[in-house]
Amino acid sequence: MSAPLRVLVCDDELMARKRIARIVSELSGIEAVLECASGEEVLSVLSREDVDVAILDIHMPGLSGLETTAKMPEERPYVVFLTAHPEHALEAFDVGAVDYVMKPADEARIERAMARARAFLDGPPRTPSEGQEAALRRLAVPTKQGVVLVSPDEISHAVFDGALVTVHAGDKRLLTDHTLQELEDRLPKATFERVHRRALLNLEAVVRLEPLPTGGYTAHVSGGSTVEVSRQSARKLRRRLGLR
Repeated sequence: MSAPLRVLVCDDELMARKRIARIVSELSGIEAVLECASGEEVLSVLSREDVDVAILDIHMPGLSGLETTAKMPEERPYVVFLTAHPEHALEAFDVGAVDYVMKPADEARIERAMARARAFLDGPPRTPSEGQEAALRRLAVPTKQGVVLVSPDEISHAVFDGALVTVHAGDKRLLTDHTLQELEDRLPKATFERVHRRALLNLEAVVRLEPLPTGGYTAHVSGGSTVEVSRQSARKLRRRLGLR
């Protein structure tokens, strides 16, 4: 049976903090819920208290949630971020957050975030750097509907249409204002290849290559979509797929 959790909730807005603390305290398996109103107070509490999970607002006077996390001791709690601003999702996962919750968060969403943190805690022992690496194995894609988290192996391709990038992940079509270069920088280079100035392709999703008169290809990927491969990228793609 899992050990009960000690949770810290930090938000400079009193009512928001009290609400999150109440939701967490009503979940099963909670030993204690500590409250802080600033990042500085969080660091003080962590210097003298054992905390398993820290739920931090990102935008606060003084130290932000991101800055607070960066200053935490090496053996730090797992961090869940709260924010009304989706543009900070990539930074949040860069510092090893296990979840990123958009405000106003309902009880079910907080419960899912706590379950995710519990899964990390109950898993094999990790060093802090390994915990951060595990969190980064999912890509945070900011969209108009909020931040969507997808595993890189779910993504078959991403295409720029001249205005926005569409990330194709299973049956999801995620429109994001991130550039292809930003996505390419964050996705595993072992499996993803820039095959056109407008397209990024997961090599493991390729089902068939159809030659084009231009010297490029139409790549057919799992799920039935197609991706244009430029002539300039065709040779490297063939080599990476083990073709002559």
